[in-house]
Amino acid sequence: MLKASMILDRDYAIGQVDPRLYGSFIEHLGRAVYGGIYEPTHPTADAEGFRGDVLEMVKALHVPVVRYPGGNFVSGFRWEDSIGPREKRPRRLDLAWFTTETNEVGLHEFCHWAKKAGTEVMYAVNLGTRGPEEARDIVEYANHPAGSALSDLRVKNGEKDPLGIKLWCLGNEMDGPWQIGHKTAYEYGRVANEAAKVMKWVDPSIEVVACGSASHSMPTFGSWEYEMLDECYENVDYVSLHRYYGNPSNDTPDFLARSMDLNDFIHSVVSICDAVGGKKHAKKKLNLSFDEWNVWYHSHEQDKEIWKQDKWNRALPLLEDVYNFEDALLVGSMLITFLNNADRVKIACMAQLVNVIAPIMTRNGGGVWAQTIYYPLMHASTMGRGTALRPVTQSPVYDCSDYEKVPFVETAATIDENGNVTIFATNRNLTEDIVLTADLRAFADLTVKEHIVLHHDDVKAVNTEDKPDTVKPVTVHDGTMDQGKLEIKLPALSWNVIRLTKK
Repeated sequence: MLKASMILDRDYAIGQVDPRLYGSFIEHLGRAVYGGIYEPTHPTADAEGFRGDVLEMVKALHVPVVRYPGGNFVSGFRWEDSIGPREKRPRRLDLAWFTTETNEVGLHEFCHWAKKAGTEVMYAVNLGTRGPEEARDIVEYANHPAGSALSDLRVKNGEKDPLGIKLWCLGNEMDGPWQIGHKTAYEYGRVANEAAKVMKWVDPSIEVVACGSASHSMPTFGSWEYEMLDECYENVDYVSLHRYYGNPSNDTPDFLARSMDLNDFIHSVVSICDAVGGKKHAKKKLNLSFDEWNVWYHSHEQDKEIWKQDKWNRALPLLEDVYNFEDALLVGSMLITFLNNADRVKIACMAQLVNVIAPIMTRNGGGVWAQTIYYPLMHASTMGRGTALRPVTQSPVYDCSDYEKVPFVETAATIDENGNVTIFATNRNLTEDIVLTADLRAFADLTVKEHIVLHHDDVKAVNTEDKPDTVKPVTVHDGTMDQGKLEIKLPALSWNVIRLTKK
């Protein structure tokens, strides 16, 4: 049997895990809102029209923050359309996704839903067709107590207390030619700086996220980050990163190695942020907001057909990827990568939350179920809090189409305020179990509380409404902890959560 080793110590601290590392995303796209979180005619709907069955699944994820309302959608969005009496809200053509937005769910409704879900709102402002004035206005409307035209309008619209939105995105993917209001790095940097400045003048307690490149495959990647940060470094708090992976060539070993690309991407953006900070002799360090990430490729051809047949309708079933088991393994490795960069990656939003490239799926008028990717996110969010520790891991390696020396075993670890340790591990080997031996002498007072395994013999296995438990985690009892030495089996192709608590 193959073997891997790991050394872990309290002194190997990477940094505090920001709870927002386990965020998500709801865009006015497809059935994310209408038919996802909101369906007034559903048997479980509450008085505001929100599906109770969906809320329960969201709450089980312990999602700390949800980015809203986009995404590409936001670059053509007028925030004023989403407030006031529903019957007076306009219907608008959404040029980002070629649908019609009814604005039935708007700013107030989404903030109410977020409160019910136990999460905070990360609000994106339109810097595509609009600018600093509109960005300033919505901060005043949402966060100013009262006594100004816009804050009094919020009170008139039924919300006496401020909405208290503390995290704001300065546009979305503004380097992308597909984006409404696409800009050069200089143009975007200037408008982002001015927007951030006046938004913080209205509410100095907020934090703002500047748009990094839509992808590190963009021809302007790197130069975009440097040039735009040269214009707005002093007034922003985070730089965004977006990354999606797919497996259209059906090469599982190569697909599962994509977390190596993710790690390189993070390090590249950190280096650029620090280079601009060094140039400016800045005292602050910019951290990262990985506010779009996931697997996304299953639905591409399906979406083309939907647009051909049903353009401009409401809530088209777009981007409804059905995730398989290998997708869950890569998602687990991506979460491990975020934890191993927790000193600089402070926010991450799985895109998206319901129906649209999402861990949760629904049927209109019907059931709700967890996709395969739901489980790694739930495990990391509920058990990966506290301080991230740096595991020193030695593993057998493999070569694949795009990478060399890919470790079969990938690990991350956290320690909570009570001294309990959680180890996350993936085994990327297609056929062989691997025994992990860990030197945990610093944690000799701990014992194995549980070992959770997500595995399926078929990498293409999926969950459906009729068969929601095809891919589901189980608890196994095969690990031993003796005088600070842990020995545990990681099954072939598996996501593992090993919890160590005091004896």
